[in-house]
Amino acid sequence: MQLEIFNNVDRADAIDVLRPCLDIQRWVEHIADARPFRSLDSLLDFARETAEPFTSDEVAAAMAHHPRIGERPKAHTTEAAMSRSEQAGVDPNDDGLVRALAEGNRGYEAKFGRVFLIRAAGRTAKEILASLQERLNHTAEEEDVIVAGQLRDIALLRLAGVISEASASSEGVPSK
Repeated sequence: MQLEIFNNVDRADAIDVLRPCLDIQRWVEHIADARPFRSLDSLLDFARETAEPFTSDEVAAAMAHHPRIGERPKAHTTEAAMSRSEQAGVDPNDDGLVRALAEGNRGYEAKFGRVFLIRAAGRTAKEILASLQERLNHTAEEEDVIVAGQLRDIALLRLAGVISEASASSEGVPSK
C-alpha cells in the first residue's frame, strides 16, 4: 500500500494493515492515530518509538502468533505469509538442521515458556541456530529485552514491506 493511501484510509483499515506487522493493540492504534506521515522514514521512526518499550503482556500477546523457527505456518493469513517469507533461509529438507532447531526450540520453550523468536529475515539457518544456542544461556530478564527488540525489528521490517513511499508510476513526478 502506498503511504498516501495508508494516510487516508479509515482508522479500521489502517489498523488492519498494521496488525499483521505486529499484533499489539496499543502499537497499531498509536500508529493509525498518528497519521498522516510525511514519509516512509517518518512512519518507521514513529513505529520504532511507539515500540519502546513493549510491556511483558504485549510481548506475550504478540508471541502467540509467531511460529517456531523451522516450522512453516500453514495458515493463509498475511502474517503467516510474512513468516514463511522471513524463514526462507531455513531449508526444511536439511534434516540435521531441522532436528537441531526443533531440539533447540524445545529447550528454549522449557526454559523460557515461549517460542524462540528471532528476526529470521536476512539470516542463514546456521546463524539462527547459533543464536538460539547462545540465547539458551541467557537469564529470563536478558531474554525479555532481546525478545522485545526482535519483535520490534520484525514489525519494522514487515511495515516497510507493506507500506511504500510512492508507486512506480508516480516516481519522478513532482509533488504539489
